[in-house]
Amino acid sequence: MKNTTPSTPTMPVRRGGNYLGLGTYLGLAGALLAMIVLFSLLSDHFLSYQTFSTLANQIPDLMVLAVGMTLILIIGGIDLSVGSVLALAASAVSVAILGWGWSVFPAALLGIACATLAGTITGSITVAWRIPSFIVSLGVLEMARGVAYQMTNSRTAYIGDSFAWLSDPVAFGISPSFIIALMVIFIAQAVLTRTVFGRYLIGIGTNEEAVRLAGINPKPYKILVFSLMGLLAGVAALFQISRLEAADPNAGAGLELQVIAAVVIGGTSLMGGRGSIISTFFGVLIISVLAAGLAQIGATEPTKRIITGAVIVIAVVLDTYRSNRARRQG
Repeated sequence: MKNTTPSTPTMPVRRGGNYLGLGTYLGLAGALLAMIVLFSLLSDHFLSYQTFSTLANQIPDLMVLAVGMTLILIIGGIDLSVGSVLALAASAVSVAILGWGWSVFPAALLGIACATLAGTITGSITVAWRIPSFIVSLGVLEMARGVAYQMTNSRTAYIGDSFAWLSDPVAFGISPSFIIALMVIFIAQAVLTRTVFGRYLIGIGTNEEAVRLAGINPKPYKILVFSLMGLLAGVAALFQISRLEAADPNAGAGLELQVIAAVVIGGTSLMGGRGSIISTFFGVLIISVLAAGLAQIGATEPTKRIITGAVIVIAVVLDTYRSNRARRQG
């Protein structure tokens, strides 16, 4: 008698070619170390515990946003609205606390829910009408920023120290927000590399039609990734509120460029189908150390922009080279 037990659809994913390997991690670690050595030679104050603890406590929002952007780039999308969605979430928190008298926890949930909804809208429109996520997220960027302005009357809303515990150092000068961001990174890496869901995301970015022919509907997975991006933008908003003790409707302006830069520097392909959360973390560290080092040596704002832009261009060129080489070998 024939076996009628349904089998799990096979995915057309080459593990070694789609998950970044040890060589990539070593290269990123080497670049980060070289940058630290360079700035230590150029500045007497750079190589200090104070510098690195301050840096660690300033980047949790960038860390969690980069996690979401990595997943979106892996499926072949992009989200330009993350900075505005962050401002939307922060504004919702400020209205709930200052305007409605809500306590901290439900206000935080409201902010995260608003951000998650914005991400879901981006993903749903992108998938339902097959519109490039670049265009959809550009529209959501404007709408989310406009709603944030309306919520706060275009003014910074001072919330106070309700969320200060997230940014107050607890051990070795490290804040809870940095610890939470690290947990998000390790969980996301495990999900990407050790679960069927992660394999599906890699497969969608590699060859969406092949995934569909394998009997898997990619649409809900793509929408879910954009929803996760929104959720993480809401979490990043809480981290930023904890540092500023305020909700600024202008918060996150241009942050999407930093996030995309960190992810691309980390080796995630702009073409989709290849990436790693751990390598993205290295990308966040590289771009953050670069900014801190340039500030300490007194670089002017135009110089910082030129150097940072050059690093991003080099990362994109290397990504294109890797993609072309993989295509020739495949």
